[in-house]
Amino acid sequence: MPDDRLIVALDVPNAVEGLQLAQRLGDAVSFYKIGLGMLTGGGLALANELKQEHGKRIFLDMKLFDIGATVEAAVRGLAQFDLDFLTVHGDPHVVRAAREGAAGTGTKILAVTVLTSLDREDLDAGLTKAGDLAEIVAERAARALEAGADGVIASAREAAAIRALPEAAGRLIVTPGIRPAGSDAGDQKRIATPAGAMAEGADHIVVGRPIWQAADPAAAARAVLAEMG
Repeated sequence: MPDDRLIVALDVPNAVEGLQLAQRLGDAVSFYKIGLGMLTGGGLALANELKQEHGKRIFLDMKLFDIGATVEAAVRGLAQFDLDFLTVHGDPHVVRAAREGAAGTGTKILAVTVLTSLDREDLDAGLTKAGDLAEIVAERAARALEAGADGVIASAREAAAIRALPEAAGRLIVTPGIRPAGSDAGDQKRIATPAGAMAEGADHIVVGRPIWQAADPAAAARAVLAEMG
């Protein structure tokens, strides 16, 4: 069984390209992330096909945010697809609603703390309270976990602080913004290597472009797994 600590982000325009990429990756990868960008390009259909016909695990990255009743209804509908992970924003009322929607299913609710593409300047522009970004991430993580999240999404730079939280015992930390040693940072501002993320307490890492832009995606995936140790 492939190492499911590696989640490959299928950040391609549509389900056809996503399926082609998954076929190229073959047995090297067992866990895929499908995000909001592919939702109108057949993302849910692809999630279902990869799960039901190819035996892959699925992380649907929707980052849901709305009033509680709407989040609950949305999660209840999405959980019918037998998803493994689903993201929502880490506000406690959102997390509690998502937990209700996922009740009785195997879908784990992961809370977004602060997007890995943001820095303190971005938080200021969004009127987020003053303070150290890492401390805000840890505080948001603690509140989300207290509200019932199965885990959190956080950059490797904050993973150790989150892992140390009492609320994080037995919960998942999934880390995006991963760039193998020597690769381009792209649009991410808080990045780490695969080995660095695991050392800081991540359970899963999410890697996109460094794998799917490679000439040989399967070899790139295996290289990331080797880096993870």
